Amino acid sequence: MSLFEPQFGEAGPQQQYRLQQARRHFFSQSAVGLGGAALASLSPAASLSTFANSSGLPDLPHFAPKAKRAIYLFMAGAPSQLDTFDYKPVLNDHFNQDLRKMPEIQGNQRITTMTSGQSSLPIAPSKFKFQQYGESGAWVSELLPHTAKMVDDITIVKSVHTEAINHDPAITYICTGNQLPGRASLGSWLSYGLGAMNENLPAFVVMTPSWTGRKQAQALYNRLWGSGFLPTSSQGVALRSQGDPVLFLSNPAGIDRNLRRSMLDRLNNLNEQTIAQYGDPETQARIEQAEMAFRMQASVPELTDISGESKAVLDSYGPDVHKPGTFAASCLLARRMAERDVRFVQIFHRGWDQHGNIAGDLASQCRDVDQASWALIQDLKRTGLLEDTLVIWGGEFGRTAYCQGKLTKENYGRDHHPRNFCIWMAGGGVKPGLVYGETDDFSYNVVENPVHIHDLNATILHCLGIDHERFTFKFQGLDMRLTGVEEQRPVHDILL
Repeated sequence: MSLFEPQFGEAGPQQQYRLQQARRHFFSQSAVGLGGAALASLSPAASLSTFANSSGLPDLPHFAPKAKRAIYLFMAGAPSQLDTFDYKPVLNDHFNQDLRKMPEIQGNQRITTMTSGQSSLPIAPSKFKFQQYGESGAWVSELLPHTAKMVDDITIVKSVHTEAINHDPAITYICTGNQLPGRASLGSWLSYGLGAMNENLPAFVVMTPSWTGRKQAQALYNRLWGSGFLPTSSQGVALRSQGDPVLFLSNPAGIDRNLRRSMLDRLNNLNEQTIAQYGDPETQARIEQAEMAFRMQASVPELTDISGESKAVLDSYGPDVHKPGTFAASCLLARRMAERDVRFVQIFHRGWDQHGNIAGDLASQCRDVDQASWALIQDLKRTGLLEDTLVIWGGEFGRTAYCQGKLTKENYGRDHHPRNFCIWMAGGGVKPGLVYGETDDFSYNVVENPVHIHDLNATILHCLGIDHERFTFKFQGLDMRLTGVEEQRPVHDILL
């Protein structure tokens, strides 16, 4: 008789279901047990706690890093490069001309259904004034006056490109290396590979501040900071702007810290018994996460208390710094996290999807982030942290040179454009005062030094001492990596 067969009579539907679950449990746990035994036999250091990765992988970093930590200012929705950093005065000579009549520019580029049905694709020059700044002579729009002041601190890359043409696959692609959900995010890879530097705070923290531009913004899904196939302990922890900064941070009524400690000790004892019986690394991850949560009850309130910041520092971020949940407040918290050695901070600022009303909505979006981004860089310089903190600013793709909807010289909209967009980087191993890459006169095609988003992620990993080709995780029989399977490269030309 089979171990799973019923001993008496015919099994009914409910019993059949229970038997199926028993089979699944048996084989899955047998596999885990055998895997755990094999892992334990490799070396004395190959323990479950190492596998659950509270302190990073033993062979990382691969080489001496320039950056110990990174802050990613993600402009979700795709800022218009034509109205911020990619100055194209030639477009003024082509106002309202149909791009479809310029096949040498458009080529075989597919466009979205939002504009494919238009009778024409009218060229829309930027209505905003540009000026050159710094020793690099970088062109910056009047929408970003504070960013313009720091062009000698940053590298502007004008030739980033992607294949994704719609928001959800595009933002999933740049954050996880694949357009389909289920992969590990950049921050999770860093958390998994390099581990935490501060035992009282997560290695990977996410903030999603408010915005003042177009209110109908694309949704953000936690897969953008999820761990995918990596251990769950590597996923990002989201800070909230209202209530507890982290869910369930406060103890409920009637529970003090000593009682919480006692409860946690008893729970850990039960989990340790489960580990001894099944060897499941996820149980170890739960223990570590519970312990982290206990420590965060003390560390997070201290982190978010900005009362000790000087007036000069607060003023540098602008008046919004006093409003919890704004981009300015998030940037100040990012600097405080950098001081406390949080490995990776990602701020998702939504609302950059200007299909119309660029004159109003884009100006609001830029006001949200311009001064605070500048203040963050200056604050990191002031504290000596910029040297080993990498800062990245950018979105998931660019915007079209042609108008979506009604075109006037004072207002217009722009559709999605994956062929080129702009990002900037600063600090941790990046050359300051550089403009890299170039596009054609229509900001439609890269003509010099193309940078794929996989190249961008390879560059970020390189700054943190990681060879992206050697940084893999075996899943479903494949050696998964953030930068995909095709040949990619760090952009060494922009690195120190």
